Amino acid sequence: MDRPRYSVDEEREYLARGYWRDDDTLWHWLSRHAAERPQAPAVVGAGRTLTWRELHDETLRVANALRANGIGPGEVVAVQLPNTLEFVLVHLAVARLGAVFCTVHMPYRGAEIDTILAHSGAKLFLTAAYPFAELATPEPLPATHPAPDARDPFVLLYTSGTTASPKGVPHPYRTLLGNSRLGAREHRLSADSRILCAAPLSHLYGLYSLHCAWSVGACTILLPAFKPDELAQMVERERPTAIWTAPAHVAACRNAGLFEKHDWSSLKLAIVSGSIPPPLLVRELAAQLPGCRIAQLWGMTELQAGLYTRPDDSVEVAATSAGRPSPGTEVRLAEDGELQVRGPLAFSAYYQNEEATRAAFTADGWFRTGDLAARRGENYAITGRSKDIINRGGVKFNPADVEALLDGHPQIAQSAIVPMPDPVLGEKACAFVTLKPGAAEPSLGELCEYLLAKEIAKNKLPERLVVIAEMPLTPTRKIIKSKLRP
Repeated sequence: MDRPRYSVDEEREYLARGYWRDDDTLWHWLSRHAAERPQAPAVVGAGRTLTWRELHDETLRVANALRANGIGPGEVVAVQLPNTLEFVLVHLAVARLGAVFCTVHMPYRGAEIDTILAHSGAKLFLTAAYPFAELATPEPLPATHPAPDARDPFVLLYTSGTTASPKGVPHPYRTLLGNSRLGAREHRLSADSRILCAAPLSHLYGLYSLHCAWSVGACTILLPAFKPDELAQMVERERPTAIWTAPAHVAACRNAGLFEKHDWSSLKLAIVSGSIPPPLLVRELAAQLPGCRIAQLWGMTELQAGLYTRPDDSVEVAATSAGRPSPGTEVRLAEDGELQVRGPLAFSAYYQNEEATRAAFTADGWFRTGDLAARRGENYAITGRSKDIINRGGVKFNPADVEALLDGHPQIAQSAIVPMPDPVLGEKACAFVTLKPGAAEPSLGELCEYLLAKEIAKNKLPERLVVIAEMPLTPTRKIIKSKLRP
């Protein structure tokens, strides 16, 4: 895979300002921590704690085994693994070889996997069924093997909806690791931090947790897959100081009463991302974790962490906005409210998809995120997706505020409002909901009365109600509205 291309002026500016560094590679970071803090804990998982020296040495052995399997610089290794030591070791080993790490989300099957493997040209596909004992070679990778360059591509990540027109996002080290290095500083992480991610590491949000930890030498605590009770037990047992979560994780723990049943007092930072968190949920989380700073974060596969609140921001700022741009990131709002981004965090082009690349950037080089936003002082609030807008008789509205109110209904666990075709008005709003355990099914009329009492405009009321057992979710538990639309 070729190096992603950036202009000479961009390279000069980003290097001069410290947004990119020539030593921003995983191998350089790992080597530095192994030399400076060899006995400090690097990763906890499956009942094991690996020190930085042990992680370094095991990475070299796995890298040598992958090299024996024909993996070399620039070649793609696809991986479908939960949040395990194997995931961490393969990620680091692929990076040491100068190869490209391509994640496949755990729920993917059949056509989705086939599309990613074919489009990426992956030379090797590792799953949980792979005999990882074969990667435990006794001999480490020779020191003479060329080290990767910060300009090289090191991950290839696919956005959702891969089967129609695959959108693979190649990132060089410097975009993601520069963003992570600066992000760790903004989040006030240090070598003494212990970071737990409830989201899948196969998603860029999960990788961000790893890269932030590795930038400062913090310890990573691995939760193989999210289950509310197992997350609570892990927090109580392993005492993380920072946690990466999604709104659905927080809501599930709240609904199960786990904040009251377990000790969460070790946490000093909780980042909430993956979808727009209801303000009430953020306020409730802050109340449950009085010694913990709550941060909201917004990012995308194409960008990693674009906006986030800072530890000194109030709970109200974190509840009602996604914060300010990450260091070096520029944002602007288009006339229709779309958030557009450029800067050292941005990818340069989709992999082998020129049409998607042309559509993704404006004529003056800004990335079109497709997310709608509103400016609130120096912060930005994400208000929805441009594709989610409902056009009812020529009057357009964003259903995000209605969904936020429905999510606070005592009988509803999750809601999603999508447009449904109407022969007269063009579109009407259809509300899909899941219910809390043991809750009675509400009627459409009852929900409309509830919304009117919250002073929602009548034209925003849902005109159809569908109760479903569970929502279709992405790996970070964001609702996939395309699967709900008729």
